[in-house]
Amino acid sequence: MTEVLRGKNVSDKIKEDIVKDVEALKKEGIEPLLKIVRVGAKPNDISYEKSLIKNSEKLGIIAEVLELPEDITTEGLKLEIESLNRNDKVSGIIIFRPLPSHIDADVISSTISPKKDVDCMNPLNLAKVFDGDFSGFSPGTPEACMEMLDFYGVDLEGKNVVIINRTMVLGKPLAMMMLSKNATVTVCHSRTKDLPSITREADVVVTALGRAKMFTKDYVGEHSICIDVGVSEDSEGKLSGDLDYANLEDYVKMITPVPGGVGAVTTAVLFKNVVKACKL
Repeated sequence: MTEVLRGKNVSDKIKEDIVKDVEALKKEGIEPLLKIVRVGAKPNDISYEKSLIKNSEKLGIIAEVLELPEDITTEGLKLEIESLNRNDKVSGIIIFRPLPSHIDADVISSTISPKKDVDCMNPLNLAKVFDGDFSGFSPGTPEACMEMLDFYGVDLEGKNVVIINRTMVLGKPLAMMMLSKNATVTVCHSRTKDLPSITREADVVVTALGRAKMFTKDYVGEHSICIDVGVSEDSEGKLSGDLDYANLEDYVKMITPVPGGVGAVTTAVLFKNVVKACKL
């Protein structure tokens, strides 16, 4: 019988802990405040912004939006971030990405104070992750994957893990996190040859290619724990993950749905980082 790993269960537990931590911080006179920096007014950004504000209110965390014009320069945005860095009332900063093409994203990422970098954009925080130091902040989606596995009792020690993604946003930092748990990790990508022969042997398969329903029974076995981070539209225009969920949900050992899986945990991880920032 396949166990479905639902993100809501994980998210609810994280949020429950956040509420307790926020109450304790407020007793010490500390008001957690997340500053959301949005450049322009892309519909997806505004939708995510509304979701963050709604969640923050439930958790007792203040969320404020700094809306900046689409044509702001790199230097102009840098000055805004530096101002937030100096503001002791601001606990954490998140900048919606991607930024407009004329802005140097590397400069902006490096400008965020590492102690307020709750979305792990600053290279210094990423470097700590690659050094096996998790005292700072980790990227949200890899952290959400780890939270999922931990919540559902998956011990990674000694397990063979295949991650199909090599980006700095997901694949590479997740590999470091799993190595720290003594897993044996293989990182694959869209150019990997004979991918099914590699994934079939893995205990844990993490997919993040953005190719709807690509991973069928040819890619996994009945022993497989499948974590789906891919998000795209299928041929019918419906939201889908990389896994062929309908054909795998009664076949593999464990599986995450899309929607309702890892994505549901990522926002909770962000707010967990805001609380963490208050303690640094």
